[in-house]
Amino acid sequence: MQDDAIRELRKAIALDTRTPHAHYFLGLALLWNNEWTDTPEIRQEFVTELNSGRPDIYIANDSTPSFLYKNLGNGKFKEIGLESGTAVSQDGSEQASMGIAIGDYNHTGRPSIYTTNFSDEYDDFYRNDGNWNFTDVSYQSGIALPSLPYVKWGTAFADFDNDGWLDLIAVSGHVYPQVDSLPSGGGYREPKLLHLNQTDGTFCDARDLAGPALQERHVSRGLAVGDLFNDGNVDIVVGDLDGAPMILKNHGVPGRHWVSFDLAGAKSNRMAIGARVKLVASGMTQSDEVHSGGSYLLQNDTRVHFGLGSTKKIDRIEIPWPSGAVETLTDLAADQFYSVLEGSGVVPANRIRPAVPKGSR
Repeated sequence: MQDDAIRELRKAIALDTRTPHAHYFLGLALLWNNEWTDTPEIRQEFVTELNSGRPDIYIANDSTPSFLYKNLGNGKFKEIGLESGTAVSQDGSEQASMGIAIGDYNHTGRPSIYTTNFSDEYDDFYRNDGNWNFTDVSYQSGIALPSLPYVKWGTAFADFDNDGWLDLIAVSGHVYPQVDSLPSGGGYREPKLLHLNQTDGTFCDARDLAGPALQERHVSRGLAVGDLFNDGNVDIVVGDLDGAPMILKNHGVPGRHWVSFDLAGAKSNRMAIGARVKLVASGMTQSDEVHSGGSYLLQNDTRVHFGLGSTKKIDRIEIPWPSGAVETLTDLAADQFYSVLEGSGVVPANRIRPAVPKGSR
């Protein structure tokens, strides 16, 4: 089934590229449409387990309309970018897209799409309204204006302040050093963008409030997020074109709680790529997925992290695995890392981690 899907995708892309304009693929992503939600979810690469849903595909293009391939089943795809609202900006402009992030930022259970674009083009923020329908809320959410001067690349959704709502970060850097001679514009070396979720569908520009590191100007390209120090706070790694990589340690917000899940498949693929996690705690429901790839050039932490705010206990965790199985966990304490093996529930971490070869330390 997967081989048939790949062949049909190649045919579909070949047909679309036989147009008067060339298409440049900056971001290629898979979107899952499964029984847990009626809407697609972005993914970065194919996986082997297709039993629980059909992967749709989103391609963010450079200076041409982006593509959304809806999986019709039986290895057939239909391109629905324009009718879904994800092909161009809200004013019909083709954008020069670079990086991709997805996330359920508004707690609907439907992951929305965020793409970074070139300078003088705002970043696209497509809210997922269900049934393959999206609305460009870039200006409405407060994302658009801060992004306009810069050439943006790597990006990610993450709950940096552990309040239970996903925030957004993006890195930037121009491609032409000569822009430093211009009287206006973002310059060759550019700052990073941090958007904090205001819980009402909008974001605030918080780059000036999160420390001087975000304001340092670099020619950045890649970005990855993950809890590097295992302290419950999501940190940031940035890959620069001219210079060494940056590690931005997140010092967190005192009194905020969190939980993290490291999943491993048994019947599903071992890395649990495509497994979803639905969390219910103190009346709030959050959802996320184990992703492979994303952003631009770098790989995020594959553990699923949730901020919990002041909540100290998780009422319920629901995990629909790629195999089609659904697992439920209840009454978990906050501020913990949980290792979950498909079909076995919470297990010791060494049961899901690869064995360390002898003599490697």
